[in-house]
Amino acid sequence: MFIRRRTLLAASAAITVASPAIAQNYPRRAVQLVVAFAPGGSTDIGARILAAAAEKDLGQPITVVNKAGAGGQIGFTEVARAKPDGYTLGFLNLPAVNTIILDPERKAMFNVDSFIPIINQVLDPGLIWVKGDSPYKTLADLIDAARKAPGTLSACTTGILSDDHLAILMVQEAAKVEFRIVHFDSGTQQLAGVLGGHVDVAFDNVGSVFKRVQSGEVRGLAITDSERSKFLPDVPTTKDLGYGTVISSSTRGVGAPKGTPADIVKVIETAFLKAIKSPEMLQKMDAVGLALKPMVGAEYARYYADTQAQAKKYTEWALKQR
Repeated sequence: MFIRRRTLLAASAAITVASPAIAQNYPRRAVQLVVAFAPGGSTDIGARILAAAAEKDLGQPITVVNKAGAGGQIGFTEVARAKPDGYTLGFLNLPAVNTIILDPERKAMFNVDSFIPIINQVLDPGLIWVKGDSPYKTLADLIDAARKAPGTLSACTTGILSDDHLAILMVQEAAKVEFRIVHFDSGTQQLAGVLGGHVDVAFDNVGSVFKRVQSGEVRGLAITDSERSKFLPDVPTTKDLGYGTVISSSTRGVGAPKGTPADIVKVIETAFLKAIKSPEMLQKMDAVGLALKPMVGAEYARYYADTQAQAKKYTEWALKQR
């Protein structure tokens, strides 16, 4: 299902209006932040750093709850079905939310209007990487090998129609190659698959393995972005290598179920934005290789809508290949 950007923006703005008294009494107890992926991954790490910082200004504990499975669908469903009272929030991974909605076989119990995008925290560029002793020392090496043996080299993702999966489809289209795609449910599984020699290459994100790249345990072949990452300045971008159409990243931010009162949304936005802009946040995020990209209000709503539109092409393509 494809919903036009204008409709999405209108839906994002249609938040139930609440009386000031509601916001004044919020929050009275702990707030739950649902992460739709397993503990230990870059999504989980970023969410926990944010929760620990934001709860100081919110005045109540923020408890991170992992609801992993089905490429994020289980956790996103949990948030969409939660009571819209501000006590259950969700970490929204884009384009994962979008592609689940766009895939009719997933039979998602939510749509783009099921969430109010409140504030984005991270924009984590994609990273194509291999084991440190892999014979593929450059992206050109990998592509040459893939051309010689179509459908033989294995490339893994962190879920069907995740940003990693879309990045593989982009490379296949741009380089005229075909990989044997392997889907995992988490970055931890992906790492085990590549380091164990079961998979040739991983399409992932900088924040997941940047320290392992720095140590030489894994080798970064390309950042799927137009600008180099400050965490891996020696790794070329896909634009540097002549594949400027291969641009992929994962953004992660906080959303609430549709119908959450506007005054409560504003309280949440204020507390989380203050946390994201703090020097402490920047220091902690730099330590784990996660690039901050704060977006709130109309800007985040536009980004949410644009991501839906951009995901449509590759989702349709992937579905045709089933």
